[in-house]
Amino acid sequence: MNIILSNASDEPIYAQIAHQIKTLVLKGEIEALAPLPSIRTLARELEISVITTKRAYDELEHEGFIETVPGKGSYVAAQNKEILREARYKIVEGKMGEAVSAALSIGLTYKDLESLLKILYEER
Repeated sequence: MNIILSNASDEPIYAQIAHQIKTLVLKGEIEALAPLPSIRTLARELEISVITTKRAYDELEHEGFIETVPGKGSYVAAQNKEILREARYKIVEGKMGEAVSAALSIGLTYKDLESLLKILYEER
């Protein structure tokens, strides 16, 4: 798991960890029921406090992204497929909103943006 922390960010370290793990889960890069590194292992890898890592895992568990089994570790929670799809839909919607704002800022028309989207979509 590749987590990048920034000391320059206004976001606390535990929130950066939780946010990045949520993103990996929502993008499907970490599958449901996949084991996560132990709190101690992740703290050692990131060179941070175990308390900070625990706080990130506690937040993820509170939000339903992970489940912790005492003595066995933490795992990605089995997500309802519709909830996961809706979360991914919101990510796409946000990125498309950014694209529309960028297009408007340089004077692209709706047709120009539509053509660009069609080209990009067909290349995949």
